[in-house]
Amino acid sequence: MLVNAGTSDAGVRCDSLKELASVSTDVTFAQEFIILYYLSLHVCVGTKYLFFYLCFMELMDHGIVSWENLSSVFIKKVLFVNAKPTDASIQQVSLDILESMVLSSSNLFLQVKLEVTMERLIAHLQVTNQQIQTKAMALLMALLQTAADSDRQDMFAFLNKKNLRQYIYKNIIHSSGSVQDEMAHYLYVLQSVTLNHLEPRMRTPLDCYSQEQRDILHGLRQAAFETESDNSLSHERRRSLCAKEFKKLGFSNNSNPGQDLVRTPPGLLALDTMYYFAARYPDAYSRFVLENSSREDKHECPFARSSIQLTLILCEILRIGEPPSETRSDYHPIFFSQDRLMEELFCVCIQLLNKTWKEMRATQEDFDKVMQVVREQITRTLSSKPTSLELFKNKVNALNYSEILKLRQTERLHQEETLAPPVLELKERLKPELLELIRQQRLNRLCQGTMFKKISSRRRQDKLWYCRLSPNHKMLHYGDVEEDLDNPPIETLQEKIPVADIKGLLMGKDCPHMKENKGKQNKALDLAFSITYDVEEYSLNFIAPSRTDFCLWTDGLSVLLGREMSSESMRSELEILLSMEIKLRLLDLENVPIPDSAPVVPKPPSNYNFCYDFSQTEQ
Repeated sequence: MLVNAGTSDAGVRCDSLKELASVSTDVTFAQEFIILYYLSLHVCVGTKYLFFYLCFMELMDHGIVSWENLSSVFIKKVLFVNAKPTDASIQQVSLDILESMVLSSSNLFLQVKLEVTMERLIAHLQVTNQQIQTKAMALLMALLQTAADSDRQDMFAFLNKKNLRQYIYKNIIHSSGSVQDEMAHYLYVLQSVTLNHLEPRMRTPLDCYSQEQRDILHGLRQAAFETESDNSLSHERRRSLCAKEFKKLGFSNNSNPGQDLVRTPPGLLALDTMYYFAARYPDAYSRFVLENSSREDKHECPFARSSIQLTLILCEILRIGEPPSETRSDYHPIFFSQDRLMEELFCVCIQLLNKTWKEMRATQEDFDKVMQVVREQITRTLSSKPTSLELFKNKVNALNYSEILKLRQTERLHQEETLAPPVLELKERLKPELLELIRQQRLNRLCQGTMFKKISSRRRQDKLWYCRLSPNHKMLHYGDVEEDLDNPPIETLQEKIPVADIKGLLMGKDCPHMKENKGKQNKALDLAFSITYDVEEYSLNFIAPSRTDFCLWTDGLSVLLGREMSSESMRSELEILLSMEIKLRLLDLENVPIPDSAPVVPKPPSNYNFCYDFSQTEQ
């Protein structure tokens, strides 16, 4: 094969190299080939044939030969091929080779760094070929991750000057094609390496002896409160005023607020985010602080304490300080749309925190609960991959506290598998039986009877009357009773109405006694109901002693009339009974996944000759 690879016939040479590249994947072949012909292949590098490079990569992937053994002549040949416009496939493999060089040896890293300029890599990223873009991004990430801190800072400064982030945002993330998994991984790595520049600030506590840091703290106080000139106040007066204002600002240690920023993380990064918010959005900052300092003490949202905790939450969500994973690809498109993502996210989220605090009617004791909800709001919104800060802001503000509660409830039900299609079908089958149980309970409650108050035109409510259903459910007995008689016998109730004569059930404002006393009985409106009988000429009017009794009686009377029960009490009880019954039935299926659809029933066999015929008498 190698002899044919050196022939002058282009077709034969190409076929031989293609075959050589395919068999190089076998480790045994690779070992023998490297012993006999490795130097011959080494000399061939620089040719225009793609399969030379593919063969070389396959041989090197076995790890038999170290990348350190590569000569400078070889490296220059690969760099020469990469530099000039050639076949796209050859450029991809050459970029792949250069990436492997950078990751394998510090000496090779320095050589590649000197020869492969940032301009050339950016030029590779600007082509339309996605594979070349991906390989160029892979080489760029290898260079950034391998470089020393000072070199990495210089490289980032150059890339920022060339607007690499904006280019990626417009031409890769928003390109016509979708971002492939490999490119997504490199975008995640770029995001991670960039955000990790904030780690030193996150790991550094505030130095109480640093005049610069103390000035920033006092700048936050002065931006929030218009105070008297410090020069006109005595030392004690000035110190007392500062402590009072730092307390309003939300610092726990108001006499020495720097102590709140000693904890790392978030360290000085929390001070940076607060100062950025106050300087970039002064109106929103002043509104936040003044609004909360004028609330009752127990309901005020502490700005400083909230900011410190929010900064820590954002560091954890964005994984600042964690080295890039080799497998993750969950980059945030919003990162490539903002120059200072951490600070801008903080500015949006601190205002969200204040909004959520008010929605939850939180007090200082609820601080941790509020922060949990805010973390969930941020995490859920970022998981939807918003492509701009404005879109993130709209989505996260729409995800209010009530929406979070609904989502939690839905997820809990899904976790319990109560929303799986087979479980929902089982619920529908159980409903008739449980509704019948509720009907019987309502009729039994009517048989026990209830004490009602009489409402007269003179507003005297001291008279009582009792109503109950007969045991055979055919008569409704009622009559006046004494106050000390709790459960009068059915024989003592003088009046009765046959159930067969009841024509209708009226509730609320439709009741005759509510129409007669319109405007006077608003409090009783939700408890009023009436039954009409004798061709709707007469009615028996009720005002239930409680909402529970109202639901029981209206449901019971609906059952007697052959109607559907409609009270909120019935719906609640039905849901409880269904939930209990479902849990009991699923006990044996604990930790067993329930499929969404039933298994497919196989087709019947073509004949049943395999069945034993019991009809014939055995001899």
